[in-house]
Amino acid sequence: MIQEERWDLKAEISWGNVPVSQDVVALLAENDQLRRAMSGRVVIDQACGMVMALTPCRRGAARNLLVDVSRQCDLKLREVAAALVATSEGKPLPGQIQRALRRALRRLHAADLR
Repeated sequence: MIQEERWDLKAEISWGNVPVSQDVVALLAENDQLRRAMSGRVVIDQACGMVMALTPCRRGAARNLLVDVSRQCDLKLREVAAALVATSEGKPLPGQIQRALRRALRRLHAADLR
């Protein structure tokens, strides 16, 4: 019910039938931003789980590894995570991410040996 009301309000706002205050516009923008952020977190959590399963490490180390790869590739963290998760569906990992992941894994294992 609430979702329907939200869509009705959004439709009325976009069609110009309802006077919109700046507060409503700001809240709608914030809601959209939070929704995108939460959807990105799901794929990042999945990728962290994959790294943790494939290379015995803790969650923090897995996330740091993905952050390192995203920096090396100049990609957003959710883009790297999405590419890694897509490999579970048979899609190949892009070469740039593959090389950066190998380097990051070598550093992770070298740190474990110390």
